[in-house]
Amino acid sequence: MSRAFVFPGQGSQAVGMGKDLADAFQTARDVFGEVDQALSQDLSKIMFEGPEDQLILTENAQPALMAVSLAVVRVLEKDGGMDLGKACALVAGHSLGEYSALAAAGAFSLADTAKLLKIRGQAMQKAVPVGQGAMAALLGLDLEAARAVADEAAQGEVCTAANDNAPGQVVVSGAKAAVERALVIAKEKGAKRAVLLPVSAPFHCALMQPAADAMAEALGNVTISAPVVPLVANVTAAQVSDPDEIRRLLVEQVTGAVRWRESVLAMKEAGITGLVELGSGKVLGGLVRRIDKSLSGSSINTPQDIETFLESL
Repeated sequence: MSRAFVFPGQGSQAVGMGKDLADAFQTARDVFGEVDQALSQDLSKIMFEGPEDQLILTENAQPALMAVSLAVVRVLEKDGGMDLGKACALVAGHSLGEYSALAAAGAFSLADTAKLLKIRGQAMQKAVPVGQGAMAALLGLDLEAARAVADEAAQGEVCTAANDNAPGQVVVSGAKAAVERALVIAKEKGAKRAVLLPVSAPFHCALMQPAADAMAEALGNVTISAPVVPLVANVTAAQVSDPDEIRRLLVEQVTGAVRWRESVLAMKEAGITGLVELGSGKVLGGLVRRIDKSLSGSSINTPQDIETFLESL
């Protein structure tokens, strides 16, 4: 089977995340310790014990999700003898998961990735005052219909399709009033459901430009190596390996749409038959068959999952 490793984005965090890995593997404990040290913060304590209101803060959730993903990767490599370059043909990640994917493929050091995601989380939170932006899931509308809803709802404000997750599952993002108008318009246009998402900022839209500027500066100060396998980038749904191009696309990604459905289809086109999600939750593994029934999707986030996967290699 030709396999891609994919990495979850925000929303997959939960109190207790990574604790079973830390209990079972010294390698996982080392990853969490290295992230804590890089951030000068006891992030692993928040991950394992909460409180939830601290964990869901964007600046904590983003490095926390990356830490669990990288703990899974390192355990597979160090304890399981897996060679990532041979175990998968491509990597991809949903939004912040793109950083996890790049770290897994050797483009970033673990410490740099943790610091970048801390900066990214803080910058995204600061870009728009709380309560002025919003995101909403439009269920039952395809991308073109969702874009039409966003355009009609904008009325001079920012409102745009931000995440194309799967057929009939598109997220719009922008100014709160515009997104609220989109909820009404979407239902009029036949959406099965249109719901506001419990997020603290309007990600992946033009309102995030201050955060994109912050990431351009931060990414300019870190070393990016060519990944051992290509990344399928969120904003282009195409493969990339060149470090300068990766840097540019990561900046663009802050304000650009996450083209996840197209990314999965591009992976299929490249010969991928199965997507394996590494890290917290099972969101991406679950989306695979909604995007294309011929693809297999699975998730690895527990010691048992790791054992089962290693046996399949």
